[in-house]
Amino acid sequence: MTRPPHSPSGPAKRRGKRGFAQAASLVQTQIRQAGEARGFAVSRLLTRWAEIAGPDIAAIARPVAVGHARGAFGATLTLLTTGAQAPLLEMQKERLRERVNACYGYAAIRQIRITQTAATGFAEGAATFEPAPVAKPRPDDPHIVARARTVAAPVTDPGLRAALERLGSHVLNSQKQG
Repeated sequence: MTRPPHSPSGPAKRRGKRGFAQAASLVQTQIRQAGEARGFAVSRLLTRWAEIAGPDIAAIARPVAVGHARGAFGATLTLLTTGAQAPLLEMQKERLRERVNACYGYAAIRQIRITQTAATGFAEGAATFEPAPVAKPRPDDPHIVARARTVAAPVTDPGLRAALERLGSHVLNSQKQG
């Protein structure tokens, strides 16, 4: 004699023991794996840290890790700072967490952990992720500018002519250097 699948001692009862689960917890693992596979959390924080954190926090701390706890929604952001700056950073953790989560558009970071090291400590603390400085333009050779003007002179639209003059100057200047 077999029991029907809906009986209290059958498989249906075992499945019902957990009760209702939050929708976020049902897809949490898949979201975390997809995010980690694409590296979105760490790369965005590293490349845009000064914009996300603000110049005051970016000057005293660097992100070093984003970790996901098993069974918890949201990640832990680990920041590296010097011992003297840690209390200042500690007071700003909640504001920083809100700024990071605003960047992602949802509660990606659940908590922030601060680690400390000396100013001459680990390599992670020395890494900078600021954009390279913009090179100052060299003054254009007057002969090249005159040649570009001559070539663009037949164009009647003043905006287009100016753009063609600049383009011609850049092209002729790069040919001269190369």
